[in-house]
Amino acid sequence: MASGFFALFDDIAALMDDVAAMSKITTKKTAGILGDDLAVNAEKASGFISSRELPVLWAITKGSFLNKFIILPIAFLLSAFLPWAVTLILILGGFYLAFEGAEKIYELLVPHTNDKHEVTTEEFSKEAILEHEKKKIKSAIVTDFILSVEIVIIALGVVMDQTLTIQIFVVSIVAIIATIGVYGIVALIVRMDDMGLRLVKISEGKGFMHFVGNILVQALPYVIKGLSVIGTIALLLVAGGIFAHNIGFLYHILESWPSIIREFLIGLAVGFVVLLIFKGVKWILGYIRK
Repeated sequence: MASGFFALFDDIAALMDDVAAMSKITTKKTAGILGDDLAVNAEKASGFISSRELPVLWAITKGSFLNKFIILPIAFLLSAFLPWAVTLILILGGFYLAFEGAEKIYELLVPHTNDKHEVTTEEFSKEAILEHEKKKIKSAIVTDFILSVEIVIIALGVVMDQTLTIQIFVVSIVAIIATIGVYGIVALIVRMDDMGLRLVKISEGKGFMHFVGNILVQALPYVIKGLSVIGTIALLLVAGGIFAHNIGFLYHILESWPSIIREFLIGLAVGFVVLLIFKGVKWILGYIRK
């Protein structure tokens, strides 16, 4: 009985060693997409008044955990019984990411006649602010869902030759690290100015702490703008990577070019095609309704 008990402990210890080793390898493999995830979600979580930043970020984080809770069991089942469906879902997600990235570039380059309008007090009512928050939270959670699918699929691909138990442990650990790590860093970024102001007050207007505090306060707008640009590029890079590795004829397009440029251009091209189709369908539906 005692020997069997200790043998069980040995098996558990060996399993944990395997899980730890595979988790380390898998985390390295998904580091790139985690960086993209950070840039995209930092941009999504910005643009709120100071008192609402953390509540909004917490709402997005809870949505991200729910995304992982939905994705993980489905991913394990599809991987076991319908592996082709995993690739299909990944490609559909790539279309959405490419569309969103192309739409951001379109809105930047093409002037909108309806952008300028008279600002009224109703726009700043509590209901309007909450509605704006809900839209941004929903958009962030949808984007997080698609990025989470890719993180889970990449992680699952690394451990496909392992037992189901190791797959479940490793991929679940990577998913948890992705959520806590990404949104923890995002929280630090969006609260940069508040930390800077606190340092300025503590320093009483002089010394190194005052210098650092001023830098944090002044740098935040540039960091947010930079993250917006990085987030858009990240969307297109992730989408382009999905298409290049999962759609046969695209794999050989610009094959001699550096992968980062190649994947960006593929994501951008597909994104503008999807955007053109979306605009066309929207125009047709609007014309029919008239």
